Amino acid sequence: MLVNNIQLTADGRLRHLLTLEGLPADLLTHLLDTAESFVPTNRQAVKKLPLLRGKTLINLFFENSTRTRATFELAAQRLSMDVLNLDISTSSTAKGETLKDTLKTLEAMHADIFVVRHSDSGAAHFIAQHLTPDVAIINAGDGRHAHPTQALLDMLTLRRHKGDFNQLKVAIVGDILHSRVARSQIHALNILGAAEVRVIAPKTLLPVAIEDLGVRVFTRMADGLKDVDAVIMLRLQKERMQGALLPSEQEFYRLYGLTSDKLAYAHPQAVVMHPGPINRGVEIESAVADGERSLILPQVSYGLAVRMAVMSHLIGAQVPQP
Repeated sequence: MLVNNIQLTADGRLRHLLTLEGLPADLLTHLLDTAESFVPTNRQAVKKLPLLRGKTLINLFFENSTRTRATFELAAQRLSMDVLNLDISTSSTAKGETLKDTLKTLEAMHADIFVVRHSDSGAAHFIAQHLTPDVAIINAGDGRHAHPTQALLDMLTLRRHKGDFNQLKVAIVGDILHSRVARSQIHALNILGAAEVRVIAPKTLLPVAIEDLGVRVFTRMADGLKDVDAVIMLRLQKERMQGALLPSEQEFYRLYGLTSDKLAYAHPQAVVMHPGPINRGVEIESAVADGERSLILPQVSYGLAVRMAVMSHLIGAQVPQP
């Protein structure tokens, strides 16, 4: 697979993290194990580690996301990295400079990692192709394509709270069509050997041939949620929708919003997840989002550990074992 010729070194380490598609299970497991070792760090009084001192990370966000950018920034600071947040709206790209020119200028600053978020699918891959191999690229979301670190933090959340993947039935619910998170979650779950991956959505929010990714497709919550061990809700990507894909948000909530009544179709110990930000009363009921089976807040915490793990792996740092 071409993308993995760019992503992986000759000895199977990550050079870039652009997508989870096609990556080996042992590499994903290694990243999760490394993230596991960072989880206690985020609970200590002194949270900073000297692992990547002297290294520089640049957040290159062509698409706004305060939450994701802040998480990458904090994760880098916890590893003692220097961090530069580039405001694309006021940069030279807004004045007519090409993306290649901007990247070459940034490359001259001798950064070690670029974290890239872009509205176009394949943007992170393009940047990885046109930068020196000495700079590692982390895809923080590109169009409808991929969001690998979000999927990894979701996998860490599931593993910590539900155990081995080979026993898990997971349902991903909502706007599958526009969701890069859903695609990355599907790849991760199948690579890690989940027992069953389901998607639940109205037909207008399902990609063509989604079954080819290795999922079972449902259009009714009662059928799709039956006996699942985890329910991952998705945000409605209203900014990406063109045309009348939904009759109304109220109708979507009635049919596909996760309420206590609908959650009753799942296994009694099923957990609930959401990548955020949450649209309460549209995708999920507050009683469920804030309930005892919700892992939405732990997901945020594990996101720091996962991003620390990815950064340290890309730089080749020796992570101390707990």
